[in-house]
Amino acid sequence: MVDLSVLNLNLNTVSEMVQILGTNDKYLKLLSRLYHVELYTSNNQIMVDSHDPQVLSELERIFNLLKLFVKRNIFFNERDIIYIHNLIKQVGDDEISDLFINRKEVIKTFSGKPVYAKTINQKKYVEAIEKNTLVFGIGPAGTGKTYLAVLIGIKKLRDGSVKQLILTRPAVEAGENLGFLPGDLMEKVDPYIRPLYDALHEILGHKQTEELIAKGTIEIAPLAYMRGRTLENAYVILDEAQNTTINQMKLFLTRLGFGSKMIVTGDITQSDLPKNAESGLVKASKILTEINDVDILYFDNIDVVRHPLVQTILKRFENA
Repeated sequence: MVDLSVLNLNLNTVSEMVQILGTNDKYLKLLSRLYHVELYTSNNQIMVDSHDPQVLSELERIFNLLKLFVKRNIFFNERDIIYIHNLIKQVGDDEISDLFINRKEVIKTFSGKPVYAKTINQKKYVEAIEKNTLVFGIGPAGTGKTYLAVLIGIKKLRDGSVKQLILTRPAVEAGENLGFLPGDLMEKVDPYIRPLYDALHEILGHKQTEELIAKGTIEIAPLAYMRGRTLENAYVILDEAQNTTINQMKLFLTRLGFGSKMIVTGDITQSDLPKNAESGLVKASKILTEINDVDILYFDNIDVVRHPLVQTILKRFENA
């Protein structure tokens, strides 16, 4: 017979147990995969086929956090549990619970679903954008840097804080040649800025997005189109900023006008610039520190919450 450890959770009801474990025990199964242990339930108890003190301690902390969320009627899903699992070695339970209990809605999607900051760094990023005129969001893809920046821009456009939302990217050819793509310049550049359209469509819907673009209220353009302009009362996002040269970054930042806010996002490890060219994002992040009204936020790999199968696939490729 397998010798099992019992987690001390003091679960009061079957209903509480069901909510914590998820439909068809999906959260229990997820934690089993994440910790490479077998988890069992019996008489409102959770048992583990492990005696590893660290595993037992972390599982007990996670289940107690989920128990707290259930009592507070706070929704959580598999993505949240993966993030908590990744985070629990680094921060205390109070900081994790604060993220969920005191979370503020950023905006609602076109279908009415509320959007919240999903990680501690995302929460800091949202707060930084609210407080500062210039914010840099630096980190790997999938951390929500651009997505959240676009959402906050739409929110500010709606409440009248700004008159225009401008989204721009440097049109760097990442191993491809723009000249061979069909159409005029905007049609050639369109694939490079498609992720920005996707975020707009999710919040505004296709019709309103196209209407606002037609009016010029929302402008999506290559970085080269910023030359010679001063951007007043605008919310401006420079995406994929690791692909700017130092001169391009200087050009962009000096477009800042009164009543405007600028968000610069990028991943300094993924530059498509020539090897001998220094990234404008790298340079700016070094020289613009400790300036009032400027904040630089760094995202980590822990902020990239992928499906467990994707994590497994990535590990297999890395080890192959």
